[in-house]
Amino acid sequence: MAQDMRAVEITKPGGPEVLQLVTRPRPGAGHGEVVIEVAWAGVNRPDALQRAGLYNPPPNASDLPGLEASGTIVEVGPGVSGWAVGDKVCALLPGGGYAEYVATPAAHCLPVPDGMGLKEAACLPETYFTVWSNVFVRGGLTGGERFLVHGGSSGIGTTAIQLANHFGARVFATAGSEEKCQACRDLGAEVAINYREDDFKQVMKDEGGAHLILCMVGGAYIARNLSALADDGRLVQIAFLQGPKAEVNFAQLMTRRLTMTGSTLRPQSDLAKVRIAQDLREAVWPLLSAGRISPVMDSEFALEDAAGAHARMESSGHIGKIVLEVGGG
Repeated sequence: MAQDMRAVEITKPGGPEVLQLVTRPRPGAGHGEVVIEVAWAGVNRPDALQRAGLYNPPPNASDLPGLEASGTIVEVGPGVSGWAVGDKVCALLPGGGYAEYVATPAAHCLPVPDGMGLKEAACLPETYFTVWSNVFVRGGLTGGERFLVHGGSSGIGTTAIQLANHFGARVFATAGSEEKCQACRDLGAEVAINYREDDFKQVMKDEGGAHLILCMVGGAYIARNLSALADDGRLVQIAFLQGPKAEVNFAQLMTRRLTMTGSTLRPQSDLAKVRIAQDLREAVWPLLSAGRISPVMDSEFALEDAAGAHARMESSGHIGKIVLEVGGG
């Protein structure tokens, strides 16, 4: 097996142009880990935040970007059971996905769903871990509730719409164009709100308020989200595209019994991620294998054009997931 590999590193904090193709030593499998020969790597907003110097990797994680990938296990470390060399997997990564090989905890791997290619499987881990843990575990969404997801045409949004719809919620979504709104409706959203033309707060109030809102916008949306909630509603914050600060009247939290919470995935413990993986394998992977839900694909870029993939993502013109072709297959 090769001792070196191609990888994309962040040469300095900045725009997409700071992503450069380099040669790095191939990682080895530590205790409880596997090494994956990467076929495809998913591209996500946290990668861009890391590239800009705003989201540092956790201690002992790779400095290379990339939080999800698919491929073939080529090395199994001590203490690993359930996986073998040659297994096709997709995996949540601590970092390092923009490379030909990556090491990750074996318990963060999941099998490629039946009938699904490696390209599509690379889109699953980061998005499905995030949506499941925040919408269903932290947010407690149940059938019959009104659920609003912002950024409905994003990788997170398209996943949240499908899962919430499958589990019986009434789904509402915001997006920035009619094309994106139609994509949300096609996936199961009852109502898609063009935020450039309509006020999501008023739309939700007219419906009786949202029982749960999943938001990655922040900024001025925070106060508007609280107003858009039904009594006893929950707001789950997972990112801040418009900033983490806002002025909020907290009296309504008490008088209307609202809940504000949120999380980020990468800093959570390995054990927490194992629990999410187990939930997904039991509750969601059968749906993927049966074709009842599936990732929405936007575009693919070669590994050496990671900068182009980031530019595409930051243009906000995409619908669904962007991937890097590393080894193909």
